[in-house]
Amino acid sequence: MFTTRLSDWTWQNIFIRMAISLALGIVIGIDRGAKRRGGGARTTITVCLGATMVMLLEQYLEEIYPERLDISRIAAQVISGVGFLGAGSILVSGHQIKGLTSAASIWTCACIGLAVGIGFADGAVLLTVMWLVGVHLVPVIEDRVYRYSRYMTLYIEVEDGKAITNVSRQLKEDNCFVDSFYVDKPKAKGQHFQIVATFRLPRKIGRDGYFHTLQRIKGVVYIDEI
Repeated sequence: MFTTRLSDWTWQNIFIRMAISLALGIVIGIDRGAKRRGGGARTTITVCLGATMVMLLEQYLEEIYPERLDISRIAAQVISGVGFLGAGSILVSGHQIKGLTSAASIWTCACIGLAVGIGFADGAVLLTVMWLVGVHLVPVIEDRVYRYSRYMTLYIEVEDGKAITNVSRQLKEDNCFVDSFYVDKPKAKGQHFQIVATFRLPRKIGRDGYFHTLQRIKGVVYIDEI
């Protein structure tokens, strides 16, 4: 296997591992950057190459001090420590959380870099291909599945407590199965109550039509589907 040959400790193999790590990091980074998402190419190649160097360092120490080191210890620290980079790419904006996929891609890049660093290039390339296929194919499948889903999650801003009652009553009258109904009180004068509701629509009610029905409730200021 290519992986077995690449695992040998030679300068040629070290260079090949670094080059593969750089290439895979660029592929993932450009894919994220093309979508104007966090975790662009500069971030992903830095994570990939850094993780690769960690595994090269582990193998180097194993060559210099055989049977005196646990080769998995530093790698384990990378897997847990790279989380702070992912956390920095997650943004909470109002009722939406963005950047989770970017954070996960950064963590995955670290795993790819570790695999290349130890010489498991076959697995790193396969993971990169599978990841790219997954992130591009899943949204298509999700779109088709969600199109026929009877569940809705809505973010609603209302003027006062009476409007909250009106929304709740409307859901009950239309025989919607309410899975969750959270209300946040305004933190300052002039702000609105915020509702995040997840519910299942009866089959006789359409998603688009019901969205407009809730918009017409007295006291509803803003509504958006999450």
